[in-house]
This record gives sequence, C-alpha cells and structure tokens, in this order.
Amino acid sequence: MVEEVKRNLQELLAQVNGLYGIFFTDRDGVPLLKINSEKLPEHALRPSFISTFCLAIDQGSKLGLGKTNNLICLYSQYQIVQMNKLPVIVTFIASEHCNTGHILALEKELDPIISSLTLAVAEL
Repeated sequence: MVEEVKRNLQELLAQVNGLYGIFFTDRDGVPLLKINSEKLPEHALRPSFISTFCLAIDQGSKLGLGKTNNLICLYSQYQIVQMNKLPVIVTFIASEHCNTGHILALEKELDPIISSLTLAVAEL
C-alpha cells in the first residue's frame, strides 16, 4: 500500500510544474512520508525547519481570526506552502514561479492519505 501511495504522490509531484517536494510530518517535524525531486534544497528537510510551522500557527491563532489553515512563505528562489492538518503537517516546497493556487488545490486529492497518516500518528 505504501508503494501505491508513493506512486500517486510522485504523479502529483510531476503534475505541478515547479513543485520539488511533498512532506508529511508530525507537529515536531518527524517525517512520516516524503516525496521529492532532485531539485529539492537539502536544508528544507531539517525537522527544525518544519516544526517552526507549529509555532507560527499558534501565533497566528492569537490574532483572533480563527484557526490557521495554511501558511505560505515566499523566498527569492523557493516557496513553502504548509497545511495545518494536525496532528499531521503537509509541506510543499516549490520554485518561486510555481502556481501557489495549484498547490493549494492538491489538498482534496491528499485527504485520503492525510486521514490514514492521522490514524497512524494517533496510535503512537
């Protein structure tokens, strides 16, 4: 089953021009599942980088606007899109020219995978 999920994620990665990686982690940045191309920067895989998202969503919630669903960060060469699916965090790393809306639209396609990973994390 894991190989089938990885194959489906690899197909999604190929569908979005400029998408370099899709990562599923827990809130501490521990990797659960990852798919990436050779263009992915090495420093993007550090758990400390991913876990910073949880701090950002906690701070964003203090604004009184409700739960933070997504966090989008744009850099000179990359963009990071993170989805709050606690206890699972989904991180997309892409080029600065990648269509952010296309990345956000992948959420519905990833829901079955996220549900399975949520159950796995809850059992731990």
